[in-house]
Amino acid sequence: MIYKKIREMIGEQLAIDNIEIIQMSTSLSEDLDTDSLDAVEIIMAIEDEFNIEIPDDAGESFKTIGDIVNFVTQNTK
Repeated sequence: MIYKKIREMIGEQLAIDNIEIIQMSTSLSEDLDTDSLDAVEIIMAIEDEFNIEIPDDAGESFKTIGDIVNFVTQNTK
């Protein structure tokens, strides 16, 4: 559930038509070519959607979609 929602959100944020390419192992920077602005917008959208706060150091450590999913899973009720 969390993975699917995050995948949809990232696909929408980055205007990716085929979100099937977004997997747990997908690299934000290498595979999706995100820049720092994209990353901030994705993090803000995730914070709003899941009603959580992602500290800057945690956000900077996200390398893959799986990193984001694991953080959200561990920090939601």
